[in-house]
Amino acid sequence: MSLFSRPDYVSEASLFIQQLKAAKPTLEAEQRQGRALLWDKPLNAPEQSEFKAAGVAQKPYVYFNPSVK
Repeated sequence: MSLFSRPDYVSEASLFIQQLKAAKPTLEAEQRQGRALLWDKPLNAPEQSEFKAAGVAQKPYVYFNPSVK
């Protein structure tokens, strides 16, 4: 044991998450299912290229209005 060692610190947020996972072991699997439902989708390459090509170039500084003095 080191002379300068301290007990391991665990924040309140980490304790809460640990308790939540212990109380509901299926939580992570449910989160992954929810993420897959909305976010984990395969990308359509032609559609992505069309989307990028349709973009309008933004002016260098959008908040500058030369007509206002």
